[in-house]
Amino acid sequence: MAELTIQVPDELAQRLEPLRDRLPELLQRLVETVPPRIPLPNQISSVTNPTDAPIAYTEVLDFLIARPTPQEITTFKVSAEAQERLRTLLDKNREGTLTEAEATELDLYEQLEHLMILLKAKAYDLIG
Repeated sequence: MAELTIQVPDELAQRLEPLRDRLPELLQRLVETVPPRIPLPNQISSVTNPTDAPIAYTEVLDFLIARPTPQEITTFKVSAEAQERLRTLLDKNREGTLTEAEATELDLYEQLEHLMILLKAKAYDLIG
């Protein structure tokens, strides 16, 4: 059996302590019943191959690699092409017609949006 070490907040650790002996069973149940929100490595081959990466992902990476200033971070937006792709995915999601690959791509966009919101909040704090 493999050993897994994770870090959790102290409050959660205290709540989990009475369940310590059942954690492997509970984790197994969780994995079986909850679909992953974050793409697993075998689901994000498009991200690991830069030529096939979703456009917004590539744009955000290129932007961050350029080491933007806090001011540049606050004004960053993805291209109109990337925004249109996101609109298409959101429409298909509302219609219930997303493929598995598109659902993974949409999850990636949601993660990127969350990252950019956090970066912009930090940048605004730095700008003062």
